[in-house]
Amino acid sequence: MKANGTVHKYGDNVDTDVIIPARYLNSSDPKELAKHCMEDIDKEFVAKVKSGDIMVANKNFGCGSSREHAPIAIKAAGVSCVIAETFARIFYRNAINIGLPIIECPQAAKEIQAGDTVEIDFDSGVITDVTSGKTYQGQAFPPFMQKIIAAEGLMNYINTKG
Repeated sequence: MKANGTVHKYGDNVDTDVIIPARYLNSSDPKELAKHCMEDIDKEFVAKVKSGDIMVANKNFGCGSSREHAPIAIKAAGVSCVIAETFARIFYRNAINIGLPIIECPQAAKEIQAGDTVEIDFDSGVITDVTSGKTYQGQAFPPFMQKIIAAEGLMNYINTKG
């Protein structure tokens, strides 16, 4: 599995309240959530993001509440992967559960810039910044996690096993 897209870059401690503000939590519709993704930190995000794009952030991405709405909004907005130095544990788990690929790679998170084109090979964990020509070794997904992501989430994966 691979991803390829343009980078949208954020800093440390991007919490779930800025990923999807609480005032929109009355909806569980992914398309509706996507319309408001990142609006409190980046008003232009929804207008700029294209299907397949990649989000890059620094430390502690997805901290805050345990709401599953945050990774759902990111995925529904078209983001194919989030790369960060570190993720909040509950966000990490929620992202995998809904089929949003995420990779921890501190060096890539620090060096990749907004607007760069990045390719990710999920099998190997290799992240290539096509713009700069640099490659980074991120944490590859174990095969069972790749199957969950390929199935678009844990529930779909479980239902196909039945």
